[in-house]
Amino acid sequence: MSRSVDAAPASAPPSPVPPSTLPRGLIVLLGMAAAVVAIAGTRAFAGIVGPVFLALMLVVGVQPLGDWLQRKGAPKWVAVISTLTAVYLILLGLVAALVVSIAQLATLLPEYTDKADELIANIQDQFAQLNIGSDQVEKALSSIDLGKVIGLVDDVLVGLLGVFSNLFFILALLIFMAMDASSFGERMRAVAYSRADIAYAFSSFASGTRSYLIVSTVFGLIVAVIDAGALWAMGIPLPILWGLLSFITNYIPNIGFVIGVIPPALIALLEGGPTLMLWVIVVYSVINVIIQSVIQPKFVGEAVGLSVTLTFLALVFWGWVIGPLGALLAIPMTLLAKALLLDIDPSTRWANALIAGSPPTAEELATAEVEAAKKAAELQAEAESEVEDAVEPVVEPAVEPAK
Repeated sequence: MSRSVDAAPASAPPSPVPPSTLPRGLIVLLGMAAAVVAIAGTRAFAGIVGPVFLALMLVVGVQPLGDWLQRKGAPKWVAVISTLTAVYLILLGLVAALVVSIAQLATLLPEYTDKADELIANIQDQFAQLNIGSDQVEKALSSIDLGKVIGLVDDVLVGLLGVFSNLFFILALLIFMAMDASSFGERMRAVAYSRADIAYAFSSFASGTRSYLIVSTVFGLIVAVIDAGALWAMGIPLPILWGLLSFITNYIPNIGFVIGVIPPALIALLEGGPTLMLWVIVVYSVINVIIQSVIQPKFVGEAVGLSVTLTFLALVFWGWVIGPLGALLAIPMTLLAKALLLDIDPSTRWANALIAGSPPTAEELATAEVEAAKKAAELQAEAESEVEDAVEPVVEPAVEPAK
């Protein structure tokens, strides 16, 4: 028996087992199924996901203030309080402005309801003079209630204020996020020590979000001031409210100014008739098309690296998933999805060329890849340096010579 065992051919290696890889089509189907489950879960918890991401976006936007204070030697608690104060001032100031403006609008709505009824009566009289007063036209005109249309203005603003309905939850969440944000740099260096690409992805999301907020805020202020001034010159009531609405809707990509022009146009129709309404629409279109559709997309596209088509689809998608708050947060949430799906893996960063605002050249792609690798290497080197500094060298005791 032993001889037969010894005589067995030892030179025959075992046949290699092929790697068990799934077909690419099946991987795509599994990914789509997982995406459907994730989207359904996000939509089911939209009341929580929206406020949480709003708080995250505010903290990310104000975080450089705390980092600057710590670099200047301020204690960490001073940086946390300063960051929290800045976020609270922004959020509470916006809510207070909306509350005051809506209260002012509520006092004017009864007057505009009467004017709406007069406008309907005048239109019916004009149809009658032109001998177009058929039963169907009169029935259609009688069914129109512009008072309800004007009420929609109030509903839109109340709905906009409803974004902050869970204000206590957001304010409490901001406290904890501001405390965690003070150690964001240390957390990213700890992640970069073992996974530099992941640290790079989150850093790119934070920098892209800040760039988007800066660009949108600057252009939003410009549009708000110009729109409010033009409405004041035309005698439209509550120009500051409509300027504030223009500022907020500026964060909604592509169709923000269309939403912002509807309320003042309706007010102008009841205040001065169709001519004044047309002037409001023309002035808004000229101002907002030039600034928001020609100038701003160039800066936003360069800041976040997203095409105009993708920003519009992101608006529709996140508005459907989360609701009105998703329309305001469409770009930052898309940047987070881009960081988690594309930037986190060097093998998938090629897809950035397909979604970029302007088609990059091969040289620009190579440069971007080199910069990404360089940034990841810098994060990892910084983390390794901190680890080396933290580990104290072991000093061996001197051995005394034998006597």
